[in-house]
Amino acid sequence: MSQYKPLEELVIRSQKLGADQSLVVYGGGNTSSKGRITDHLGRDRDVLWVKGSGADMGNAVAKDYPALYLEELLALRDMNALDDDVMTDYVTRALVDPTSRRPSIETLLHAFLPFKHIDHVHADVICALTNHKDGKEAVAKALGDGFAYVDWKRPGFELSQIVGKLGDHEGVVLAHHGLVVWDEDTDKCFAKTGVAVAKAEQYLATLTSRPESQFAHQDLSRDELIRVLLELRGTLGKKQVLRSDARLRSVADRKDVSAVVAAGTASADHMLRIRPWSAVIDPQKPESGIAAFRTHYESYFKANQSLLPKGYVSHGNDPKVVLVPGLGAVTTGATVAESKVLADIAFHTHGVAATVIDAFGVGQSLPDSETFQFDYWPMELFKLQSKPAPKKFAGQIFIVTGAGSGIGRGIALHLGFLGANVVLADLDSKGVEEVRSEFAKALMAEPLVALGDQSNEHVVHETVSNTIAHFGGLDGVVINAGIGVSDTLEDLTADKWRRGLDVNLTSAFLMTKKALATFKAQKLGGSIVYIASKNAFAPGAGFGGYSVTKAGMLQLMRIAALEAGSMGVRCNAINPDAVFDNSKLWEGGVREQRAAAHGVKPEELEDFYASRNILKARVRSIDVAQSVAFLLSDESSRTTGAVIAVDGGVGAAFPR
Repeated sequence: MSQYKPLEELVIRSQKLGADQSLVVYGGGNTSSKGRITDHLGRDRDVLWVKGSGADMGNAVAKDYPALYLEELLALRDMNALDDDVMTDYVTRALVDPTSRRPSIETLLHAFLPFKHIDHVHADVICALTNHKDGKEAVAKALGDGFAYVDWKRPGFELSQIVGKLGDHEGVVLAHHGLVVWDEDTDKCFAKTGVAVAKAEQYLATLTSRPESQFAHQDLSRDELIRVLLELRGTLGKKQVLRSDARLRSVADRKDVSAVVAAGTASADHMLRIRPWSAVIDPQKPESGIAAFRTHYESYFKANQSLLPKGYVSHGNDPKVVLVPGLGAVTTGATVAESKVLADIAFHTHGVAATVIDAFGVGQSLPDSETFQFDYWPMELFKLQSKPAPKKFAGQIFIVTGAGSGIGRGIALHLGFLGANVVLADLDSKGVEEVRSEFAKALMAEPLVALGDQSNEHVVHETVSNTIAHFGGLDGVVINAGIGVSDTLEDLTADKWRRGLDVNLTSAFLMTKKALATFKAQKLGGSIVYIASKNAFAPGAGFGGYSVTKAGMLQLMRIAALEAGSMGVRCNAINPDAVFDNSKLWEGGVREQRAAAHGVKPEELEDFYASRNILKARVRSIDVAQSVAFLLSDESSRTTGAVIAVDGGVGAAFPR
């Protein structure tokens, strides 16, 4: 039999528990198994495998369960006291592999219980049994006398000692915390959680009655949703994703929603991500609800500031979850995925509070002093502090037109690598799908796709509206969609001329118009980058239809800069030249026509353009993308109305 079978059983059991968010959400709970291994000196030694701090049970694998020498952990059992730092030091020294991830804060709880398999979950229904003044009696009625009940105590050495002495029970219920069960058999251990949860559900079902006040508010219209998101994002004053979630509608629409929020989080570890409370706003005046939350949190912080660990400062006064009647919830984050995590936690935590109120009349949150000490507990904050540093454009939202190929594709991917939330706008469904797929594969992120002709005002309106509805706002636009328009003026048809104007210039005007209106409503400033062309300053014969539109784009940019500066919106342009990689600009005979105009073969055209610039360099889409990133970022916060040449140096096209 493999010496690692208990570890294999632990991973399987944990993944099954982690698959159910009503038991644990995102890093919550912890599980363990005990066994024997042969150490590096050939000695047989008892070990405890326990979930690593912050690991998510639903996705965790063997390496997420560090092994610790059980003998060294049990040696701590009879100590009088251990503070968090000393306890962590002792526990870390017991690691079989010192390079393993940090073990759970509750490692000693698992070590002190004398059982092979132990599961600790933050089950919603168990928390619903405890989060009121008669929690102990409710647990006894629901689960029977076989389960011990422990009043709230922050995880650590003292709680581990208390629970370690309760092994003669079927399991333990921890108030405002969750459930602990154990067994010598992994399958029976897993089943015990299910049995306890089912009993709690059955008991609560006999008490709970849903109030008639639910869904008492009218649905927000799409236009109202967009208005609320923009006003809310501007009020919060931070570049971040705002994601709406209808699952919390049944809470947000309650007349007693303030009581649900006041009941706090279901399990203390939930506040690590979503703050101790959520905000509630009136969709007609979002600012007042945010102001009320900020005032409440500031008062709470000042009242408990003496408990703040040395070296720590306030998390800030802004909510992470906002309840909106007629909608549900809006959650914040750097990405849609991160915002969804918060919504999932809020759905469970507020669902527990609502159940408690419906079943027992009133919920009971932890005292503010206990809440504060958990809110600012270094042992828990370690989970967040160990996350990678945010990328340059984390939380920012950009639309890139013409993103299905060439320069637009390069820009979209580069912004994605820098952490931006990107909207791929293009007429070419095949090209956009290829870029979307590349995005998802390379960045493990999902851009928003906006298919359609951006020279159509309705399409532009939908592109921007869908962006706001999906990501919650807008920080910048890269206007890049364009086509080549060749032929001499004598040969150029009016239809071809008009099509060039529509695609290259009218689309830029329409997107500018809509973006400026959005930035004005949001009140966070913004940036528009126009991808013009070297031809705007140095046109070529036989390419007049294209050159005129790009010159017009520069004039549009200048006017936009003049009109939008008072809103903190910056407008700048880039003049590339001869970018060939993945570009469709040269299709439809344009490559051949330009080659003929310069007296070279079509296959020699790229080298010809490189040979004529000062640097003798081919210009790539990544070169343009890097300049775009500069103009979208705060690094260019004092730059507007400017033109940057990315053409290898064409003297005749120097900006002037």
